[in-house]
Amino acid sequence: MDMSEHRPAGEELMQRFAVLKEAEPGLRARDAAARLGVSEAELVAARCGAGVRRLDGPWPDLLRELPGLGTVMVLTRNESAVHEKVGAFDKVSAFQNMGLVLNRDVDLRLFFSHWHFGFAVAEEAHGAVRHSLQFFDIDGLAVHKVYLREESDAAAYEKLVARHLHADQAPAIKVAAKTPPPGDRPDDLIDRGALRDRWQALQDVHDFRAMLVDLGVGRLQAFRLVGEDLAYRVDSGSFRLGLEQAAESGLSIMIFVGSPGVVQIHTGPVKKLKQVGPWFNVLDPGFNLHLRDDHIAETWVVRKPTRDGIVTSLEIYDGDGGQIAWMFGERHEGQAELAEWRALIDSFQPEGVAVQ
Repeated sequence: MDMSEHRPAGEELMQRFAVLKEAEPGLRARDAAARLGVSEAELVAARCGAGVRRLDGPWPDLLRELPGLGTVMVLTRNESAVHEKVGAFDKVSAFQNMGLVLNRDVDLRLFFSHWHFGFAVAEEAHGAVRHSLQFFDIDGLAVHKVYLREESDAAAYEKLVARHLHADQAPAIKVAAKTPPPGDRPDDLIDRGALRDRWQALQDVHDFRAMLVDLGVGRLQAFRLVGEDLAYRVDSGSFRLGLEQAAESGLSIMIFVGSPGVVQIHTGPVKKLKQVGPWFNVLDPGFNLHLRDDHIAETWVVRKPTRDGIVTSLEIYDGDGGQIAWMFGERHEGQAELAEWRALIDSFQPEGVAVQ
């Protein structure tokens, strides 16, 4: 998206949006924005004063107030996966650039450096008005949304919005293109011995990213270089097959989906699986996952040592190397990995290896 070209805003943008919606009533805001040549945040901002109110931070303070809303639906997505959970905010902690929500139903890791715009949105949906809080990155990409439900505390929502109203309610915002991340260094510049030694010495899965940064190695690059005992590529249908096998057995799993600003986690079994158009879906009460499995370019089994033993993930990536989603067996600190999860993962052969 060219940020330097003329970008419609306010009345002009809403007129064009109205024409598009009339032609395609079911079009989602994210897709409509792309068709109009703007970001989703710009499309939302164009309605300021007409069902939309722009919000101001500090975002950690706003996060601490969200338990007052009661039961809500939270949504985090990327281009290839949408993760929706119903529950309440609880066990909330927030720091300058990071927040944690550790409730089982609403389980989030938040990165406030990617929260540049916030809005309270009222919109028509299925014959009723739906209220939400929506947050966007500097480029206008949605990072997280919180939707009220019938049982939510509407009065608490209005008080929160009033406390965080932005001084500028003009129907336009200025987005900026993000600098793309640097590419991986050539493989021959990576110290494979150090990578393997550091990987094998891990004590906590949360130390993995710091290890990659210290060694100057990309995530997929590390998978390729470390050795198949620690990471190996499997068939692109393995993530879907893992969901199907978990649903059949009742195995409790953890499914992570991230945007630049939030990682959202489901913990529990999955039951109702359904293909709808290009999307493969989990459609359970309290949890929906919508996955474009045709976007999956690489799928990896990854094993990380911890003080509780090996922890194994199944991870999917798009054609640009972006992480779509990742899955574990349910596990808590101090517990070993579920034997049933490891057996499921062990059923996936490395890509190119025939099943005996």
